[in-house]
Amino acid sequence: MSDDNENDPHYPMREAFRRAQMMRDAPSEGEAEDGDAARRRTPKGLPMRILTWASFGVTAACVGFAALVFLTLPDLQRAIDRAQMETLSIRVMNAADEEIGMRGRRTAPTVPLGEMPPYLVKAVLATEDRRFYEHNGFDPRGIARAMWSNIKAFSLVEGGSTITQQVAKNLYLDNSRTVWRKAQEALITLWLESNLSKDEILTLYLNRIYMGAGNYGVDAAARYYFGKSVRDVSLPEAAVLAGLPKAPSRFAPTNDLAQARFRANQVLDRLVGAGALTEEEVAGARAHPADVLPRTKEAGREYFVDWVAEQVRLAYPELTGRVTVRTTLHPARQTAAENAIRRALDEMGGDRNVSQGSLVALAPDGAVLAMVGGKSYVESQFNRATQAKRQPGSAFKPVVYLAALEAGFTPDSAVTDEPVSMGGWTPRNVSDRNWGTVTLATALANSVNTITVQIGDRIGMDRILGAARKLGIESPLQRNLSIALGSGEVTLLELTSAYSAFGNDGRRAAPYGIRAIERENGDVLYRHEPKVEQVIPASQAHDMTYMLHQVMTEGTGRAAAPSGRLAAGKTGTSQDNRDAWFIGYTGHEVAGVWFGNDDNSPTEGAAGGNFAAVAWRSYMDAAERGRAPAPLPGAVRYRDAPIVAATTPRSGFFADLADIFNAAPKLQGRQEGNRKTPDFRVGGR
Repeated sequence: MSDDNENDPHYPMREAFRRAQMMRDAPSEGEAEDGDAARRRTPKGLPMRILTWASFGVTAACVGFAALVFLTLPDLQRAIDRAQMETLSIRVMNAADEEIGMRGRRTAPTVPLGEMPPYLVKAVLATEDRRFYEHNGFDPRGIARAMWSNIKAFSLVEGGSTITQQVAKNLYLDNSRTVWRKAQEALITLWLESNLSKDEILTLYLNRIYMGAGNYGVDAAARYYFGKSVRDVSLPEAAVLAGLPKAPSRFAPTNDLAQARFRANQVLDRLVGAGALTEEEVAGARAHPADVLPRTKEAGREYFVDWVAEQVRLAYPELTGRVTVRTTLHPARQTAAENAIRRALDEMGGDRNVSQGSLVALAPDGAVLAMVGGKSYVESQFNRATQAKRQPGSAFKPVVYLAALEAGFTPDSAVTDEPVSMGGWTPRNVSDRNWGTVTLATALANSVNTITVQIGDRIGMDRILGAARKLGIESPLQRNLSIALGSGEVTLLELTSAYSAFGNDGRRAAPYGIRAIERENGDVLYRHEPKVEQVIPASQAHDMTYMLHQVMTEGTGRAAAPSGRLAAGKTGTSQDNRDAWFIGYTGHEVAGVWFGNDDNSPTEGAAGGNFAAVAWRSYMDAAERGRAPAPLPGAVRYRDAPIVAATTPRSGFFADLADIFNAAPKLQGRQEGNRKTPDFRVGGR
């Protein structure tokens, strides 16, 4: 039976229910035409589902980012315990065990907060974070105050970071400015505030914050600037220290004392403004500002400090903590070197268009006694003694003449000045003089180019390059005969070291500047063991010294001859007078100087025989003042020595020669041609 049968007693009820259902599902009048299309375009509830999933995704991303940031945080407790040991601090001492420089972090043992002067702590809080003991690591009021100050000044004049944030930023993170780093900083700040007391955080800050001039922590800074522990600083000194964290280099008193005092006065203003001290209490500090520990103005030794510090880092790349490096630098010789370079540039640099100079001096065992890498370390930290490779010109000729001796030449061998042309290359002499036939010694003394090239062509490049390697020249040299005239590029240090074999009986040691490296607890990490090698026969070294002594008595290097002592050396001038060199030695040391311009531009006639020779003599006269002259093996032969009468006063140059001759009977002689010459082994280098 049909459900729609009107005779069914339940039919009226079912029909009423059906009509009510139809009325409820019917569209409204405005929706009647496009209701079906709308239902086809957007399934019911989809917008809400999209919004829900989007919210969930953003929340998950934030949680994931925060978790990742948290997982990548350093071990904070370990960092607190070992912060001072995770970096390398190098304290450099000269040969007299005087501190001459610092590289890395200059730190000091932690000073407890209670041992610091109360006015220092108040000054730091008044300057850096007035509400330090009130906030939880973040200070909205401080941020707002800093923003308003910056808006009024139209520049960044004040920061809003709290001391806790600065501890997080400076001790545990790098200097990048990214969202990632800011997130890490925020988490570290919260960790510090949760795990340390306020006093502990402030102690960390005061003992680790950068204070300028390589100093970390207020105690290291107080010792460096004022020569005392932070426990003993006065109020004006405390004001200087409290003013440093904002701009350590700018406000460092060793950099600009007037600026540091101005900043200290601002700190005193903030102390009064914060109610920490009264105007009467700071009046004395205003009237009598702090004075810094006197320090030398000479910065030439900083080149040497850089050189040895880099050697420490290369030798011990994993080394951390505080170490002391004891070096070979001789104080008096270093001062003489700095004065010689400065005086030459001041007195002759302008007229000769010379802007830079360098000097290095070595002991017979290779110890670096003095090093100047340029005119001003403040203006340029590039070390022209160890890093600059320049053409040595005729200063390279002794290498060629050593190779000639190895090939069978002697200082008396006859050589002839005549025109030379090789494959279109026609080297010429500096002067128009025709030297004719002269001895090998005379050719070197007067730096005759044509003869040097002829010798080089005769003995061959293998001998020349071999002689250079024996003498310790490691810079690449082309197999080109032009290197006989100094076209190859070398450093001042390696060429000076090469000459050391001539004055040391043919023995040579590699240059070194470090005597020992010691940890803070006294443990010795390294101690230099001298290693002197016989690189050429003593007879050849004596012959070279004889010829190079003639350079200074009758040749191009006469302006370099020092007062009252034997010396030997060679001038060098590159093409267009771009480089001026003099390398020479006495019985005590070997020294080399170089002058020129960093852009390799020509000078106005600066040469090895004028500019460089004068500076070399200036250094040597000052460096050896007060020292008895030392014998120079090979410099003087019997035939060449002046006759010294028994009644000659024993002083000055002739006294030196008389002393040498008196020692001659004790020496073993050797035959050279038809004359006998002493072999000066006693009291050599």
